[in-house]
Amino acid sequence: MQNWQNLLIITAINIMVIATLFKIIDIVDNKLKIKIQNEEINSPLLRFLPIITKLIKAIIVFIAITGLLQSQGYSVSSILAGFGIGGIAVSMAAKDALANIFGSFEILSDKAYKVGDYIKIDTIEGTVEDINIRSTKIRSLDNYLINIPNSLAAKAIITNVSEAKKRFINETFGVTYSTSNENIEKAIEILKNIALNHDKIHNDYTVAVHDLGESSINIKFRGYVKGGGYDKFLNVRGEFIQEVVKEFRAAGIDFAFPSRSIYIENNENK
Repeated sequence: MQNWQNLLIITAINIMVIATLFKIIDIVDNKLKIKIQNEEINSPLLRFLPIITKLIKAIIVFIAITGLLQSQGYSVSSILAGFGIGGIAVSMAAKDALANIFGSFEILSDKAYKVGDYIKIDTIEGTVEDINIRSTKIRSLDNYLINIPNSLAAKAIITNVSEAKKRFINETFGVTYSTSNENIEKAIEILKNIALNHDKIHNDYTVAVHDLGESSINIKFRGYVKGGGYDKFLNVRGEFIQEVVKEFRAAGIDFAFPSRSIYIENNENK
């Protein structure tokens, strides 16, 4: 009878301790959710918090049960050995799943990328549409949806294009060899002025005659677009090139095109 009373008392104490710990975990969980939502509304971390919370609670319950059994004279080491044998079998079967889960934690903790970013993972590139426990979903430029296991993504070289503060413009404009010295200087000034007046192009650009091509005098423009978005980069570069074409034509500066000059030597028979 005394043993039963002791067991009930110990069980009641364990239940109260577990309930208190669960309450603390829930409070911390709610605070973390609020903090994450304030930083990023649709953060993938919100999906992992319930898993982490349940895992911690399961560990607490396991410790409480083993402690209770130990106090009643049961061999906890035998129980743990049984769990160990079963755990080996489970871990072998779930090795890939666990690798993906840990890969997810690595990606999110490193802040390698987030939903909406344009990234490159090895030979795959596109926009991140989803990050879940198992994989990262990327929408490629061909509109294919590609699933990459997070265990592979965590080990791969990841290039986050969206995080670039600026993107490189490297354009060559070829003018004809008949272009006068004055027009070559004018072409350089046109390129400088267009870049200077474009609010999405950095002012640290370079314009110079680059080389003499087979059929053109090549003027090189090297500069940077503000921000790393790929669509924005294409739009700004397109606007820049379109304005150059417009200004060159207005100034009477001719673009070169591949051509060959043929010289015919006329030898009269004597």
